[in-house]
Amino acid sequence: MDHTELDHTEFNDHVDGLYRGDYAGLPIVSLRPPGAPHPPAGEAAWRVSVRVYDAKETFEEHFARFIETVDTAEVRALIVGGWEDAYEKEASAPVRLLAESAARFPALRSLFFAAMPQEECEISWIQQSDVTPLLESFPLLERLEVRGGTGLELRPVRHEHLRVLRFEAGGLPASVVRGVGMSEFPALEYLEAWLGTSEYGGETTAADLENILSGERLPALRHLGLQDSEIQDEVAALVASAPVVARLESLSQAMGVLTDRGAEALLSGQPLTHLTRLDLHHHYLTDAMVGRLTAAFSGSGVELDVSGQKEADGEWRYVAVAE
Repeated sequence: MDHTELDHTEFNDHVDGLYRGDYAGLPIVSLRPPGAPHPPAGEAAWRVSVRVYDAKETFEEHFARFIETVDTAEVRALIVGGWEDAYEKEASAPVRLLAESAARFPALRSLFFAAMPQEECEISWIQQSDVTPLLESFPLLERLEVRGGTGLELRPVRHEHLRVLRFEAGGLPASVVRGVGMSEFPALEYLEAWLGTSEYGGETTAADLENILSGERLPALRHLGLQDSEIQDEVAALVASAPVVARLESLSQAMGVLTDRGAEALLSGQPLTHLTRLDLHHHYLTDAMVGRLTAAFSGSGVELDVSGQKEADGEWRYVAVAE
């Protein structure tokens, strides 16, 4: 990223928001037919992807063509989409190819891994693997986004330059949450994790969040999103007293099954009026609680998002993204 300050308005939790046609401020471009002109390598976000079903070539073959065609030394943003049979073949091969080719991408700063839209592969069907090599192999990377939680792993790591870390999952493994909390990210400003549901592998507990919420290893953090959770009330209660919150600029408890109980915890916990944005969209709050929240933050300068009010079907509530 060339700018000093991150524009956090870019990250507003829209599912598949990547597919508006740009990434990291650059237009998304795929490999064109042989002989067709391409834009300068440094002026595009390059999408490297093959069809998940009935692929005409393997990801490895496509990636080899990409390296032969594009001046990868100038590539600043890369989007890895699908690989053949991604619903049953884990991501270790694409991860390995990227890691082994890291020297060819000295300018790479933004990487979105497994960016498959729903119609191509449901988020919970994506077979992930250990993505730690992506951080180990690209020490200058500033932005890493990963879609899919099935089989996902992240070992504790130290990375000096990472500023944005996002996990989109219908069920984020607790080990990944712990891995983030045990990692050293001195430059990280934006952290977003879709915790998901236990049905799809999201089994995060209070203990798993402890290191993230202390903020001790995240001195630069300005946005925290712990969202899309079936235990959103419990997460909100933890956030309400978390040390890291005092230095945040924005906070998201969106996309989950937040009820009046969780909102009450936020209202009765530490002050949140220092925030510029509090995102609670997709929730199960009553009209009365929405009114209380609106009144509490009125005139404070906090941009409050309480859109997407849902009604429970008996005891059943759903998160925004699961399968």
